Amino acid sequence: MTLVAGAPRIVLDTNVWLDLLVFADPRTAPLREALDSGAVTAVVDAGCREEWQRVLGYPLLRLEPSRRDELVAAFDALAWALPAVSGADGTARSARAGTAAGSVPRCRDPDDQKFLELAQASGARWLLSRDRHLLSLARRCKREGLFEITTPEEWVSPRPTTRTGTTA
Repeated sequence: MTLVAGAPRIVLDTNVWLDLLVFADPRTAPLREALDSGAVTAVVDAGCREEWQRVLGYPLLRLEPSRRDELVAAFDALAWALPAVSGADGTARSARAGTAAGSVPRCRDPDDQKFLELAQASGARWLLSRDRHLLSLARRCKREGLFEITTPEEWVSPRPTTRTGTTA
């Protein structure tokens, strides 16, 4: 996906991506419309994309390889990948790896910490999740002026802006 200039950034946890792309949950319809219209830009990094690919292979989902390929392509079409940065040793690493310790709250579930760090590193306005560990940090993140953590149902899409910068 191409980054839309001026569109606020949003981070989706893996379960929201599943609801959006695998299950076509109607509760994510406003989110899908906002992504399709360019009203928001979903931000991912290599770690989030790897998790997406891994989860699609879970036996519980019973997805055929061709369907998994379609879902990876749909994910890639909707998400803007935060560019990797070069480490001191010259190797590429996620830009979220440079997020200062203590700049985002620590999540009780270490597997979800990456979403907090990505939201901070990318300058996201929102982190959408249904995960109780992430949602429990919503007030703190808002109080500290970081980003909003909310569910897809509670999230309200911004109105898309026109090329002249006015709202449509």
